[in-house]
Amino acid sequence: MTSSLQPVPRKAELLLLVLFLLSLPILNPWVRGDGVGYYAYARAPLIEHSLDFTHDYQQANASFRENRLDENGQPTAAFRTRTGHLENHFTVGPAVLWAPFLLATHAGVLLARSFGSAIPADGFSMPYLIAMALATALYGFLGLLISFQIARKYVDQTWALLATLAIWWASSLPVYMYFNPAWSHAHSAFVVALFLWYWHETREARSLGQWILLGALAGLMLNVYYANLMLFAILPFEALRDYGAAFRKATPSTPSVAQLLARHAAFAVTLVLCLLPTFIAHRIVYGGIFETGYGSVSQWNWGSPYLLSVLFSSNHGMISWTPILLFAVIGLVAFWRSVPRVGGAFLLAASAFYYFIASYPDWAGISSYGSRFFVSLTALFVLGLAVFLDRFTRIFRRRGAALGASCVFLACFVLWNAGLMFQWGSHLIPARGPISFPQMIRNQFLTVPRQITSQLGTYLFRRKAMMQQIEQRDLEQMKESPPSQ
Repeated sequence: MTSSLQPVPRKAELLLLVLFLLSLPILNPWVRGDGVGYYAYARAPLIEHSLDFTHDYQQANASFRENRLDENGQPTAAFRTRTGHLENHFTVGPAVLWAPFLLATHAGVLLARSFGSAIPADGFSMPYLIAMALATALYGFLGLLISFQIARKYVDQTWALLATLAIWWASSLPVYMYFNPAWSHAHSAFVVALFLWYWHETREARSLGQWILLGALAGLMLNVYYANLMLFAILPFEALRDYGAAFRKATPSTPSVAQLLARHAAFAVTLVLCLLPTFIAHRIVYGGIFETGYGSVSQWNWGSPYLLSVLFSSNHGMISWTPILLFAVIGLVAFWRSVPRVGGAFLLAASAFYYFIASYPDWAGISSYGSRFFVSLTALFVLGLAVFLDRFTRIFRRRGAALGASCVFLACFVLWNAGLMFQWGSHLIPARGPISFPQMIRNQFLTVPRQITSQLGTYLFRRKAMMQQIEQRDLEQMKESPPSQ
């Protein structure tokens, strides 16, 4: 299997775009849970020109406000940092990506108000929330589009397209692309895909300017999600080969050791400069650029990571909740064996990310659909699944039979995921902690078919009331069975 140049699949891209546009009615413009912290980094500077998150926390959902606010609705002292700011350990990267959309929306709201509109220019009114949700969905879609472009370089575009559609709708991505758009995971899928794509496109001979741009993309990737640091594993994998070639002077055009050092230094400097939004926010909120609000990594389970639980636990296991990813992982291993230079780098990056999450004390993600952390690896999953389909379909003599079998195979996972997302969103299963697999399976075949149609109508046309009911059920479940790790 080798990289090949194929005609740009305009029809495939157009199909993906049409499906994306048709999916927009399911966008859920709300800010809830972790999303409160992410959105606060965008709203507070835009509206209040500061990093005072008091109003953001006061407007938050009840389960987020709990313990952060007292009986009078004022922030408790326990959630004040040494600089006097409210604790906010969430990343600033999503706010950076939302900024163009929210700035345009704010200008529009102010203009409308000058003509007599009563829409509040507070960052909480619906125009702002719609802009935020639409931006998140767009970034998620761009991540899928980039993932498709990577995959089609190695397999027939049909399998790349089917893999893209399957990961789009049979993984945890749709929850964080549409239902919880204020969380960071769809943004992370986008920036990781962009970083991997650019690394891949420039890997043969990366100039100084390209190293600088790669550093900027790396900085954006870390601004969005700290765990994306593990994707840097592809760089030493590449550097070992490059420095070996430089010492041997493999070809006249091979960069010298000094040139490589200069390029890597430019990458590092650019990376640090692009992390300034994070450093500045940490300095203001916590008093130090390297303070994050998270516990010390020295307390993580590095020596005894939850390697199997992360994959198979009923407590948001990656494969037990989103089984399509098993075949994506198989395909990623097959890709490494076929294209070791690229596949080895990608598999190493995915393995490093996996070990990092498995070592994290809250590896299950607390309130999570599946293992939400792995949404970051969307591009690798699309590639892996595309390779799996390419191998799987070779058992068929006719292309039509291969295509039909693949569609049926993938549709089963999409339908299963739709039912499980419905169970999770409507709290037929707990949003936190382990679930009962027998109960979940019974619900899939008995409860979901009876309820999903009517609930979909409610979601589309009476969403506000439905979200209030979901929040109330969440509070009740938290009281009945508080989360434990």
